[in-house]
Amino acid sequence: MNDPILIVDGLNVFMRHFCANPSLSENGDHVGGFLGFLGGLGNLCEKFGPKKIIVVWESGGNPRKRAIAASYKKGRRPPKLNRYYEGDIPATSQNHTFQVSLLVKALSSLPVTQIYVRDCEADDVIGYLGRYVCNDSATILVSSDKDLYQLIDHKTKQWSPGQKRLIDKTYILEKFGISTENFVSARAFIGDGSDNIIGVKGAGFKTMSKWFPSLMSEKFISCNEIIDIAKEMTLSNKGKTIKSIAESSDLANKNWKLMHLDTSRLSGDQIHKISGQLENIGISNKMEIMRLMTQCGMQKFDINRHFAAINSVRNK
Repeated sequence: MNDPILIVDGLNVFMRHFCANPSLSENGDHVGGFLGFLGGLGNLCEKFGPKKIIVVWESGGNPRKRAIAASYKKGRRPPKLNRYYEGDIPATSQNHTFQVSLLVKALSSLPVTQIYVRDCEADDVIGYLGRYVCNDSATILVSSDKDLYQLIDHKTKQWSPGQKRLIDKTYILEKFGISTENFVSARAFIGDGSDNIIGVKGAGFKTMSKWFPSLMSEKFISCNEIIDIAKEMTLSNKGKTIKSIAESSDLANKNWKLMHLDTSRLSGDQIHKISGQLENIGISNKMEIMRLMTQCGMQKFDINRHFAAINSVRNK
């Protein structure tokens, strides 16, 4: 992909490094989330040479989704730490806030656009950007979130920090047996345990692909169309799962509203704020980043290399 737009799911990528990177500052503070994010962003710039970088930050949840389902995202387990070192550094909220705040300051000294809008989930903002703002450009979404697979098309791919690979339409079809165009339609019946979205018992990607092969095509298949097919199949007694799918109209359509990324979960004011923040780009200032890092006891990080890589986007 030549000169793509890089859209980064800020908190998703940060948390991966926060949980896995054991780096400590000279002050004894855990700084793995900050250093991992900044270093990873530099590596992606070297790899893909983006013409624009947009970092989208999570704002704490979308009340419109909670109005649809009060149980949405309730009871989520805290992130599992996966740090390989002697001893333990507790994942305190103070340290988490400290690192995110420092990262926001550092990114403001780079040619990076940061977006934060209250009462918006990052994937809702990314969905709006992907479908309506960056839809004419080659785009790479940086996240491990499967909710974003629905945005992948011939111009949009997703970089998985965990798999360290680009995920495209072919990958999704081969792995799940479902096209990206119909990924949400299938998941509306499958559910999503990580977000506490309950699906139809027995429904999985293999089940949906086997019984509804039209989900493999690029033609959009709605939840109601799947239900109509399932109702026809029950006439020949296809089993409990198909019967449950045929009777799941309310559940599937509710899940669709929770999972589908579009403007329906955003207000006009929120869209206006997103559009306004797209015009704000950080001003390159390596000395300010070095000052921040020195002040926090991070003097061994190769800021020169990563600053040069990230700063290259201003010349495109």
